[in-house]
Formats: sequence, structure tokens, C-alpha cells
Amino acid sequence: MFHSNTRRSGVAAAAAVALAAALSLSACSSGTAPAATGAAPPASPAAASQAPAAAAGGFIQVIVNDPSNPYWTTEGQTAVDEATSLGYTAAFSGSKADVNTESSLIDAAIAKHAAGIVLDPADAQGSIANVKKANAANIPVVLVNAEIDQTGLTIGQLVSNNAQGAQAGAQQWVQMMGDTAKYLELYGMPSDNNAQTRHNGYMTVFSQFTNLKPVQFPCSNAPTDCLVANWDKATAQKAVQSVIQGHQDLQGVIAGNDEMAAGAIAALQQAGKTVSADPKKGIMVGGFDGSPTAVDYIKQGVLAYTVLQPVANFSKLAVQQLDAYIRTGAKPAQEKQSFDCILITKDNVDKMTGPFVYSG
Repeated sequence: MFHSNTRRSGVAAAAAVALAAALSLSACSSGTAPAATGAAPPASPAAASQAPAAAAGGFIQVIVNDPSNPYWTTEGQTAVDEATSLGYTAAFSGSKADVNTESSLIDAAIAKHAAGIVLDPADAQGSIANVKKANAANIPVVLVNAEIDQTGLTIGQLVSNNAQGAQAGAQQWVQMMGDTAKYLELYGMPSDNNAQTRHNGYMTVFSQFTNLKPVQFPCSNAPTDCLVANWDKATAQKAVQSVIQGHQDLQGVIAGNDEMAAGAIAALQQAGKTVSADPKKGIMVGGFDGSPTAVDYIKQGVLAYTVLQPVANFSKLAVQQLDAYIRTGAKPAQEKQSFDCILITKDNVDKMTGPFVYSG
């Protein structure tokens, strides 16, 4: 699809205005230090009862979502490595976003008399009971990557600034595509607040352009202008294979994470479609996470961009905060902490020096 340079410049300016307005309403952070998100709430009785030990040591259980996803592998391994460097033994396991599996893993950590738990919660609501169970056993918990819908139960809740990252990604998508397109949005796990936050960020920008038309779906647990693919490549691939049959005029895809973007790319290519970072040459796809696969696709000109979540940074910091609490009883000034994302395009992709590591 061709767009003139003049029109594209106007679209870029309008998208930038929309992004600036949206960012003024959302909290931002430096990307290397926790952002202040308001006064720390009073600790609940469960959290207050946690008794810090006199010295570091013991076992730390790390619970991620799906270890087969490179994002969560990096999250888990980074936390294990940092815990080991601080004098603990540690291991990570996956809940697969299942609250019951998560509960069993926390039971196992309690049985091992764990010194602490690093948790990527399976469900914003459902994981609250699991955190409380660890609290009752006097095991401190720090959350990474996703939040629960309650404060005062954890040492900290460290997450990417998903609103900021999604808005930056959507702005880039519009700058590259232009203001007229039929597109598909791939939505993550509905039980994960990050899925809705990223969708909202995309819509903050896309809603400024009435000729951006989403493919619509009947859906009870997600917006109707999205296709739920649960953060998963295979699920996204199967879903997009079905969609493309009835929407041969599809021009772009914006995905809630890189795994779903990779699934979309595979499906489109299998359908005989050209996928290109240049929308004049094929269907354009944008991602989110900053995964090694996304980095390779950008270098190949297949993926338009990704949005790096600094998971390697905040997973390490989460363990440091847990260690400080275990040793001294000290908590960070803010329980909820967010870390800015970084837009990755062909212009800066060479600054990705490791899995989810940007050296810019």
C-alpha cells in the first residue's frame, strides 16, 4: 500500500501529538530505576507479619508464566542468577498462567521453608490468595512483570510501563503504515492486566485515525476489535490462518507480544502473503517484548518494530529488593514500580547485545 511522503509526515505528527497527550496522563519511569507511583499503601496484617531473617541465605523460589517463552525464560533465569550471586540457592518453574498450578508451586516453596518467592502472577485476581498463603507462612513475595489487584501484600510489584510502551509502538506503527488500513490486533491473556493495558495504549493512538479499521470479533472476555491469542505463537498462528481466509485485504497486524507476532508472520507466509516492514511491499506486523526472534525479524526486514520490556533489569532488581527485605526488613519506597520500554527498529536494533538487553 503506497502513501506519499507528505501524507506520512502529517500522520507522524498527528500520532506524536496523540502520544504526547496520552503520556501526560500516565506515569513514566526512567527504565533503570523504579518510578514513583504514589505513596506506599499501609501494609496488610499478612504483609506486616513477615519476619525478616538476620542474614541472607536459603532457598528462593522463582515462578514465571511459561518457561518455553524466551521472555519468561529470561525473567526466570535472571532472577535465579541474581539470587545465586547473593548467596541463595534458587530455581524457577512455570505456572502456565494457571492459578492452581501456581498454588501448588507455592505450597512446595512453603514446604521447603523458602526464604522468599519471586512471582510472575498467573492472574491479577486469582493470585491474591496464593500471595496471602505465602504471607501466612512468613515468606516474603516480590512480583515481576505483572501486578495483582491488591497492594500491601508484597515487597514490590515491578512491571514494564506497558501504557508507555504500547503507545510508542502504536505511534511507530502509524508512522510506518499511514492513516488508512485494515488491521488485526492480537490480544494476550485476558486474565493478565497487561493485555488490556497494551490494547488501551494502542487505541490511544489508533483512535485518532478514523480510517484505521480493525477486524472485529465476537468476544466475551476481551475487546471486540481484538483477536485473543493468549501470548502464544501457536495460538496466534492458528487464529490468523483462520482470519486471513475471510480478510484477504488485511494490511497490517499489531500484536500484544512478539510470540503472537511471530505466529502471525508464520500464518501469513503459509498463506502465500508477503510480510514486510515496508507496507508498500507486504503486510506489516509490529510486536512487543524485544525478544531475540523479534530482533532477527527486524534485521531481516520482516518485522516493522518491537518494544523492548527491560525484563532483565527489573527481574534482577526484584531479587535485590527481596534480599534487602530478608536481611534487614527494608522495603522499597514504592510497592508498585514501573520501568519504561524502548522502541526497537532497524535504526537501533544493533544495540540489542543480548536477550532483552539494550546497550544504547
